[in-house]
Amino acid sequence: MHDQPIRKRTPGLAHDIVAELTRQILLGQLAPGEKLPSESVIVREQGVSRTVVREAISRLQASGFVETRHGIGTFVLERDERQGIHLSSATAASVRGILELRMGLETQAAALAAGRRTEEQLLQMRQALDDYQNALANNDGSVEHDLRFHKLIAQATGNTYFTDIICQLGRTAIPRTRINADERGDADLMQLGQMAVLEHEAILRAIRRQDPDAARAAMLLHLSNSLERMAL
Repeated sequence: MHDQPIRKRTPGLAHDIVAELTRQILLGQLAPGEKLPSESVIVREQGVSRTVVREAISRLQASGFVETRHGIGTFVLERDERQGIHLSSATAASVRGILELRMGLETQAAALAAGRRTEEQLLQMRQALDDYQNALANNDGSVEHDLRFHKLIAQATGNTYFTDIICQLGRTAIPRTRINADERGDADLMQLGQMAVLEHEAILRAIRRQDPDAARAAMLLHLSNSLERMAL
C-alpha cells in the first residue's frame, strides 16, 4: 500500500487543518482535556507535511484552543468565558453594546459564510436550528443551540478571527441571558425565542442560496430586532 502523497505547502493547507480542528472543538467532538491526534497521524490523514501541521497547531495555540505539553502531546483547552471579552455587569447598556458590536461583526460573517459555506456546514446549521426549536417547544434551555448556530456561521467564513471573537463572547452574546426581569419588562422569553426562529431561518436560507447581501441583511434584521425586543 502506498502512502498518501504529500501536498505541497500552500497558505491554505494550514488554514484547512485549523478550520477542521476548530470545528471539532466548537461542536464538542474534541472535548476540553482531550488529546489531539499526533503530528504523524495528521500528516498521514491530511496528506500534508509536518511543517504544515506544526503551523496549524501553532495557530490553534495562539487562538487559545489548545496547548502543547512537551513530550506528551497537544490538548484541547477549556474555553473560559471569563477570559477575553467579558461583561462585568449584566446591564441593559452593556448588552446593547455587545449587540452593536455583533451587528458589525456578524453581518459581515453571514455575508462571508454565504459565499464560503460547505454542504456539511449547512447541515450543521440546520441541526442547530432544529435543536433550538425543539428546546423551545419542550421549555428547555435553548441558549446553547442559539449560540452554536452563530458559532457555525462564524466558522463557515473560513476566517478563524470571527470564530475567536464569538467564542470569547460566549453566552454573553445572547441578550436574554444577560437582562434580568426588571430590565426586560414585559418581554416573554418564549415569545422572543419563537420570533428569533423566523429570523434564524431567513439567515439560513440566504446562506444556503449563497446570497451574501441577503445574508447580511437578514443578520442585521435579527440583531436589530433583538435590541427592540429586549427594549434596550
